[in-house]
Amino acid sequence: MLGTLRKSAEQISALNRVEAWTRLRFALFSDEVVLVSELACTLPGCPPLETIVAFWTRDQIRHHFKIFKRVEEVINDDIPYAWLKRALAVPDGFDPYCC
Repeated sequence: MLGTLRKSAEQISALNRVEAWTRLRFALFSDEVVLVSELACTLPGCPPLETIVAFWTRDQIRHHFKIFKRVEEVINDDIPYAWLKRALAVPDGFDPYCC
């Protein structure tokens, strides 16, 4: 089971690259948390693997977006435009697994 948690050097590099692009795109401070992960999607019509990015700004607002690609396939142009930052904010009580 723990073997599934191991990441290749290529995956780690890609995760770090997507984090750096996210920080740059949204002008995030170094103390603002950015999480990048690759998850298997089990919903019908989803790609087998998708990249999930979440970040919290200093005002404690959580933002997130998905990229429907393996993390190694993500390019800088896949990161949403900076002007979408407010639209990526997650409202209090939001359940991403609902409906």
